[in-house]
Amino acid sequence: MGICKIARSIKKDLDAALERDPAARSAITVFFTYPGFHARQFHRVAHSLYCWHIPFIPRLIACISRFLTGIEIHPGAKIGNGLFIDHGMGVVIGETAVIGDNCTLYQGVTLGGTSLQRKKRHPTLGNDVVVGCGAGLIGSITIGDNVKVGAGSVVIASVPPNATVVGVPGRVVEIRNPNTDTVETLPDPVWEKLDLVEKRLAELEKRQNAQERPEEKGR
Repeated sequence: MGICKIARSIKKDLDAALERDPAARSAITVFFTYPGFHARQFHRVAHSLYCWHIPFIPRLIACISRFLTGIEIHPGAKIGNGLFIDHGMGVVIGETAVIGDNCTLYQGVTLGGTSLQRKKRHPTLGNDVVVGCGAGLIGSITIGDNVKVGAGSVVIASVPPNATVVGVPGRVVEIRNPNTDTVETLPDPVWEKLDLVEKRLAELEKRQNAQERPEEKGR
């Protein structure tokens, strides 16, 4: 990668923070004080050395980055342009993870693996994906473009583009049509059953109270 291309990529990282963080006041502020930006630049160096099959040093750089920023990115992870890690403390990105362009990760996000084998075992994120704080994306799954993952969700299955995922385990609750900018809300059978059980309990409680009142009057 040429110097000009690297410079353009770094500028996209700066622009991403300025565009997606209302607290960002200037590029200088982002450059010197944003740990998410720093972690990305550490990874840029570590990943290049990793691809050149240089031993030990890439992991050492990643370790230093984690110590300084609280963000752990394996040197083998592939990251596109315009990544914004907001706050970032506790973010973990595994070795075979792939992140597309213009993605946003909030604090505590984990892109983790489930296999002990040396193969693709971490998530692949498309472009423009937003992952809320504390969410875990686990395994060799694919997250489509423009997906939003709710805070605290645990996603263990692939997600289609333009979807919103929430819950444990993560489930798709709506899909946006980018052509018409309309949102299709999907039924949630688990929530519907819980709602039905709650209504049934309320009905039984009402009947029980009605039966107890005549007995109290008789006394």
